[in-house]
Amino acid sequence: MTTSEHADDHTEELNAVDQTGVSSAADTAEQSRASDVEPAAVPRPRRRRFALAAGIATAMVLGGGAAAVASAHKTVQVDVDGQTTSISTFAGDVGDLLDAEGITLAQHDLVVPGVNDPLTEGTEIVVRTAEQIEVTIDGETVQVWTVGDTAAQALSAIQASGRDAQISASRTSGRLALQLPLVADGPVIFKVDGDRRVVQIEGVADLATALLQAEITVDADDRVKVTVKPNGIPVVTVTRIAVEKNSRTESIDFETVERGTDDLYEGEERVVATGSEGERTIVYIDRLVNGEVVSSRLVKSEVTTKPEDRVVEYGTAQRPVVVTPAPAPAPAPAEEDDSGSGGGSSVGGDVWAALAQCESGGNPATNTGNGYYGLYQFSLATWQTVGGSGLPSDASAAEQTQRAQILQARAGWGQWPACAASLGLL
Repeated sequence: MTTSEHADDHTEELNAVDQTGVSSAADTAEQSRASDVEPAAVPRPRRRRFALAAGIATAMVLGGGAAAVASAHKTVQVDVDGQTTSISTFAGDVGDLLDAEGITLAQHDLVVPGVNDPLTEGTEIVVRTAEQIEVTIDGETVQVWTVGDTAAQALSAIQASGRDAQISASRTSGRLALQLPLVADGPVIFKVDGDRRVVQIEGVADLATALLQAEITVDADDRVKVTVKPNGIPVVTVTRIAVEKNSRTESIDFETVERGTDDLYEGEERVVATGSEGERTIVYIDRLVNGEVVSSRLVKSEVTTKPEDRVVEYGTAQRPVVVTPAPAPAPAPAEEDDSGSGGGSSVGGDVWAALAQCESGGNPATNTGNGYYGLYQFSLATWQTVGGSGLPSDASAAEQTQRAQILQARAGWGQWPACAASLGLL
């Protein structure tokens, strides 16, 4: 193989590195999920760019003369993380050159051609320093190594292996936990607050810088996910997470309490207290995702207003037996005399109507101002002893008659001495 043919082979390999930004995408992803995954590892910073000395290395040749020295000497190009230097060397293979220049390869770094490949005039050598990033592959979060220059290149390489990969980032110690630049002079799709837009990012930008250029603010609770479309354009999805304290009130029903009283007759009842509802204050902690409540946690429940019972009294006193006196026998016809006078009296028809007519003229609203009221001229004290309330003259005629019958049953007709006598009841 000629020197030019060997250089062409290396050029094809270099172009593959430039297009993907990673070393063997499928192998890298597979190794990362197997032996190369270091979950506890902290992403290491990029190593300093190597200052490669240009010039001819001095070497002692044992035999062969100047012709041997001339055939061993060659000039090669070395690209370390984008910094290219022309080097004159007598090294026989790539590994010897890297050793001579003090370039140490870590386990996951990439070098093209390989360290055992021979050097010829014009050989181009590419060295890429691997970075460790945290990604979610098929739902599992792992640490992977990549030689991609941007996060978008790293994700593209993993996705090219047939796996669903994404970078999830959240604010940690005030900075977004994403070590690699997100993009370099390219578009980024942002999905946030129900909106989707494409922003052309200027320069080499990490995730925080890209969000700043897109004028998108995230707080400590928000979640940021980075994925890559098949065309290599990164997609940044911001999920808004919020925690809010909310309170609401609930009514508390009152209870009804019943109690007996001998102030009322059996079958009677009255409402002493109407009752009122109470109130309970409940405090929740709500978790919202993009403005929608996804969970609530009860943190406090307190009775702020106590309910008041409704109180109803029912009668326990027995009603008195009403005794209606027998009507007096009709008097014998008086003998006529020449004087034209007669004697005696009798009650005919309803005795209570006759008594009321005698006492008040049959007017239940009678109130003469002398301390006696109604049909039967009750005093207020006597009215209350038979269960009456208010003024007797305000009660119905039926109630006044009922109370009068109670009084008559207890104390007799002598409660109305004048009228009872005139009606022949005494």
